Amino acid sequence: MYLIAGATGILGGEICRQLGAAGKPFRAMVRPTSDPEKVAALESSGAELVEADLKDRGSLDRACEGATAVLSTVTSMLSQQPGDSIAAVDRDGQINLVDAAEGAGVPRYAYISFSRHIDSDAPLANAKRDVERRLEESNLGYTILRPAFFMELAFNPMLGFDAANGKIVVYGTGENKISFVSIADVASFAIEAVERDTAARQTFEVGGPEPLTQMEAVRIFEDIAGREFELQMVPEEALRQQLAGATDPGQKSFAGLSLDYATGVPVDMTESLEAVPIALTSVREYAEGFMSRIGAGAVSAGGQH
Repeated sequence: MYLIAGATGILGGEICRQLGAAGKPFRAMVRPTSDPEKVAALESSGAELVEADLKDRGSLDRACEGATAVLSTVTSMLSQQPGDSIAAVDRDGQINLVDAAEGAGVPRYAYISFSRHIDSDAPLANAKRDVERRLEESNLGYTILRPAFFMELAFNPMLGFDAANGKIVVYGTGENKISFVSIADVASFAIEAVERDTAARQTFEVGGPEPLTQMEAVRIFEDIAGREFELQMVPEEALRQQLAGATDPGQKSFAGLSLDYATGVPVDMTESLEAVPIALTSVREYAEGFMSRIGAGAVSAGGQH
């Protein structure tokens, strides 16, 4: 029985979808305040629902009972719920879940962190490193996944990549390599990792099949769209000033991510794929599907880890 923390998020939801499609039993953590439509979708995919909150250790103890693996994708970055914060959820809450899994004797644990190249001194990145250290100190058969930037978020109007209207915000020079990775591929990697003993107590960088610059990604979308896009450049120095001037933990974390995006997040997948072989989606494959959906009148939506 897999326990999925973050099941109503975009990555956690994809993990649940893949588990359900494969006929594997899984338990999805939800809260009384969770979106009813997302909860209904989890039920229809075959999930056993359990009410639990990372800020409530007792609920986590109950959720972990009988679990053979925990897969945690939770983040508070897009949460509007009272009491949710990077400190309370992304750091202390995640550590609570590690403690609960260790106490329940759960043999395997997959945690979604950040690539080592995402290293700005910002609250979210620091929280993830704290959780990594707690896992490394535990007796769990953990697997830490360190993904680069998700295609579904990077190529999204929320972050200034409006391919439907041909308007793109480019962070920095746009010439540093990023290993854009599909959320579906990260979900597949996480599931495969907890099923492989050789992936226990290991940390893996996770990216796409090839690092590309922002400008190379733009050209791929332009090629598929058959037209040039309008670019707005945001200088790296402006991003550094934004990070230095941010006071709110969420704003500071977003500023740090924006700066890391500008400076590049390249990932060599050779060793990761040797340990956990999965098929990877290229930016062109993703862009072709995205532009096809836009052409059919679909609207892209953002999400969270």
